[in-house]
Amino acid sequence: MTFATSIPTLDGLGFSAPALARLDQVLQSHVDRGRLPGAVAYIARHGQPVVHQAWGWQDPAAGTPMARDSIFRIYSMTKPIVSVAIMQLLERGQLLLSDPVGQHLSEFAEVRVADDAAGRTPRAPAHPPTVQDLLRHTAGLTYDILGDDPIQQRYAQAGLGTRQLSNTGFAHALAAIPYRYEPGSIWQYSRATDLLGALLERVTGQPLGDYLQAHILGPLGMADTTFAVPPDKHQRIAEPFAQDPDGGEQMPLMDLRHPTPMQAGGAGLGSTAADYARFLQCMLNGGTLDGARILSPASVRLMTADHLGSIPVNRTGRGADLLPPGHGFGLGFAVRLEDGLATQLGSQGMYYWSGISGTVFFVDPARDFFAILLTQAPNQRAFYRPLFRNLVYAALSD
Repeated sequence: MTFATSIPTLDGLGFSAPALARLDQVLQSHVDRGRLPGAVAYIARHGQPVVHQAWGWQDPAAGTPMARDSIFRIYSMTKPIVSVAIMQLLERGQLLLSDPVGQHLSEFAEVRVADDAAGRTPRAPAHPPTVQDLLRHTAGLTYDILGDDPIQQRYAQAGLGTRQLSNTGFAHALAAIPYRYEPGSIWQYSRATDLLGALLERVTGQPLGDYLQAHILGPLGMADTTFAVPPDKHQRIAEPFAQDPDGGEQMPLMDLRHPTPMQAGGAGLGSTAADYARFLQCMLNGGTLDGARILSPASVRLMTADHLGSIPVNRTGRGADLLPPGHGFGLGFAVRLEDGLATQLGSQGMYYWSGISGTVFFVDPARDFFAILLTQAPNQRAFYRPLFRNLVYAALSD
């Protein structure tokens, strides 16, 4: 299926023009009130763009208007792309999802698991984590940004979030810290996809960015998606407010203008709405776009199915809202399992993820559409994610 580049009429696409106008009005009102610096939204159905619109300011301090091709730090929306790369290795016979992590990253062959939250008396895990565990966040790892228990403090002390380690250095530093949980016992959002970046480099012998460019970004024509934005595109980088409009401490955002030693597989890419739309349309098409096939339909189906089953979800602390009731997790994507329980509109089989700076996407295979919202409003992200999803689903006429 060819992905159209012009905006068609809404006839036959099943969206209500008045409801989409309401989405426009709501986002514009938040810009006018000074709570949202700016945003770009992209909605497509049946391979046709329905909305590709910009609001507000790309750089509030400089007074630069937001543009449809503004470049955003997408943070954890990097994870689905890297997860697809891992599935490509599976399709080439270079790994199995059941492989122990230590089979590909030897430093993980003897990592132990903390016996309690304090990290005392570490013991051997009952089962070593697998590649599947990394993809579905059940490897026993955690995130230093989600709390400050002793294991999370060790993550911070090791500089795991600084991007000043290479991917190999990151893997060695992480392997020196016990697993926070018994692998396979609980869903805990974590630095697992950063570790997948290191695993991919070890398996392929290529830097992560080079591999992604050769096998995903280049074939899909994602020309503005990269770990470091080249100088001739710096003027397109979107910026947040200098001060948090809600009065909190403003979260500093990563600098896309300069390369860092670590190409972070879990949170390192910058991208545009149009670029990420090509990735999502490829997934919605079953792994192909404009003649380029990056994944088989079987792999897409596997990635976007629930892989947790009876494995419980950790909904305590700062990560409580990441995987709400009624949702499971696949291989790089959260998956909606049922229409009830959740507090947001949606439908069964929808898959999605988001980024800490205020970016979010969701894909609905049953209704053949996807939607993207890109902002640089990190402290307001928990508000705009459900707001956008509700407004988009409310605009569907069928």
